[in-house]
Amino acid sequence: MRMHNADETCGIAQAAMVLGDWWHVLVLREIARGHVRFDALAAEIGLSRRVLSERLGRLVASGVLRRSLYQRRPVRYEYLLTDAGAALLPLLVAMQDWGDRWVLGDGSLTATAEGDSAEHARVHALVGTRLPDGLELPGTQGADLPLVSPDAAATVLFTYPGTGVEWGEPPIPGAVGCTLENRLFRDAWPDFRKAGVDVRGVSTQLVHEQTEFARTEAVPYPLLSDAAHQLAAALRLPAFRGAGRLRHKRLILVVDAERTVRHALFPIVDIPYAVAESLRLAVT
Repeated sequence: MRMHNADETCGIAQAAMVLGDWWHVLVLREIARGHVRFDALAAEIGLSRRVLSERLGRLVASGVLRRSLYQRRPVRYEYLLTDAGAALLPLLVAMQDWGDRWVLGDGSLTATAEGDSAEHARVHALVGTRLPDGLELPGTQGADLPLVSPDAAATVLFTYPGTGVEWGEPPIPGAVGCTLENRLFRDAWPDFRKAGVDVRGVSTQLVHEQTEFARTEAVPYPLLSDAAHQLAAALRLPAFRGAGRLRHKRLILVVDAERTVRHALFPIVDIPYAVAESLRLAVT
């Protein structure tokens, strides 16, 4: 591709050299979802082996992916994100947010979704799928915390936009209620633990913001920070831009001990009902 000389110092133009190919974006989307082996990528994208091999080679040469040997006979590689590749995850999530809002939706800014929306379909399609192996997030109880408790029969994983955030006037539909949701999970914590169910809250807020909130509200379960958008990209979770940051929309996943999503609650319009229902679903 020929570039105008002025583009040599333009970050947008240089990024377009890497991401300007449709297949490059889809390959990165699938690797973020945990499909890191050649056959899995080919199956998910529906791309010929020759074209996929070419695209993977370009992304490796660009420093976005690296190859990791996982089998010697015959030689087989996994394709993993480098630091430069991981830094593209917020861009993928922003592209999804833009597509959901302006292409698949009506352009309205909202932290919820309609029952017939693409976001609704994606979230409920997670039921029966496994969370990617090795995906851990920093949080209020440690640097790298698992999404699913290793000691619980089930884990209730809930995402929320953020606590202590001024949403403006009028407030973004579906954004208000994060403190209430955390308080309800906190108050119901003894019931969850008695049933052998753990709880994890996830937002894109920074760890120190979550830690201050957890201390003030005496939150007993971990709050995990998806500020780098690893979880959002891995599960293609619905997001919106509010108060200057990409934020998770409110949803709840009930995940079993084998990391398989058993139930999904989205959209959530009645927070007290959703908290109680997540416990009921986790024990059935």
